[in-house]
Amino acid sequence: MTNREAYNVRVVNMSLGMFAVDSYKNDPLCKAVRRLVDAGVVVTAAAGNNGKDGAGRKVYGSIHSPGNEPSAITVGASNSFGTDARGDDGMTSYSSRGPTRSFWTDADGVQHHDNLIKPDLVAPGNKLVAAQAHENLLVRKNPSLDAGVSNAVNRREMFLNGTSMASPVTAGAAALMLQANPKLTPNMVKAILMYTAQPLKGFNILEQGAGQLNIEGAVRLAKLFRTDLAAATPLGAPLLTTLTAPTPKTTIAGHTFSWAQGLVMNKAYATGGDLMTKYQKIYSLGVIIGDGVIIGDGVVIGDDQMLSMGVVIGDNLMTSAGVILGDGTVFCDLGVIIGDGVIIGDGVILGDGVIIGDGVVIGDGALMSDFTLQAQSATESGDETPSMPVEVDTGEDYLDCL
Repeated sequence: MTNREAYNVRVVNMSLGMFAVDSYKNDPLCKAVRRLVDAGVVVTAAAGNNGKDGAGRKVYGSIHSPGNEPSAITVGASNSFGTDARGDDGMTSYSSRGPTRSFWTDADGVQHHDNLIKPDLVAPGNKLVAAQAHENLLVRKNPSLDAGVSNAVNRREMFLNGTSMASPVTAGAAALMLQANPKLTPNMVKAILMYTAQPLKGFNILEQGAGQLNIEGAVRLAKLFRTDLAAATPLGAPLLTTLTAPTPKTTIAGHTFSWAQGLVMNKAYATGGDLMTKYQKIYSLGVIIGDGVIIGDGVVIGDDQMLSMGVVIGDNLMTSAGVILGDGTVFCDLGVIIGDGVIIGDGVILGDGVIIGDGVVIGDGALMSDFTLQAQSATESGDETPSMPVEVDTGEDYLDCL
């Protein structure tokens, strides 16, 4: 925050976190993230690695702080299974699931849980290969983490798992988007990332948010956003520099998939072509895109003032199985929010703080059924993929190549 102007800091990644206890409205780390985002800095945050208990069963409501902050881009970990193709991708078992269970307590001692849908999206985070620091402690204790890329001290690489790996992948995507269009606000970056994401078949919205990161689609769409947009831009004004919206599909490694074409918002999911063709007030600075559209002082602004009439917030339908139908549309069928804090579906929430399902949460955010911390780094045995083939370093530098 202090150096953002001096060094043109546009993106901050936070591969850290702890159980979210205090509501994001009171959590000091969440407040710090909010200050950054309001100042024009994109913040990505790891969702956490507590998506299963000690017996390997699914756990819901385990999003970490500051991933419970609505203005952050909260990222879960998907699994590419070591292939470039997208058709076999899925979720890791350890990636933390929503909803957020942080809370505030009123004068009568009643706890009010945030219950926001998180993560916002997911990115590859299983057995990623990255630079290995000299005398790395993890590798020293677990030699199998060395990826076998090189014997040169300053060229070694290693494997790691976790949402802490997925979050910086998304931060890098945000940097590419801002390189393509420096005028994007953090909310525009967040909206584009969700809108262009790839829904993963068989996983609900509390597991994957809008879907898996799609850098090709995100950068392509970012290039089309107008560069003269501002808070004073009228609601519903043209959003793109072209009258023809981009085809909402991407082909990578021979696999074509449809974009999510929607945004995770509070306890619902907004859809509609107008999200990417008409200017929405939620794209401005100082507006929380994921918090039911709230402006700084907590005032909720109606749908007709912050979102154009071409945007549909789908009648509390809030989970997506990620099933792609023949015409490329996403079929949302798994789990429905009824009223305030009641979710019926995969991992049932009844009332305010009772989750019944695989990985049971009962009461004030207390997790039952032998819940244990699952840091699930690559230091642990039983990784979700076999070792990926890694190209061995030849010792030749390519810095002069285009």
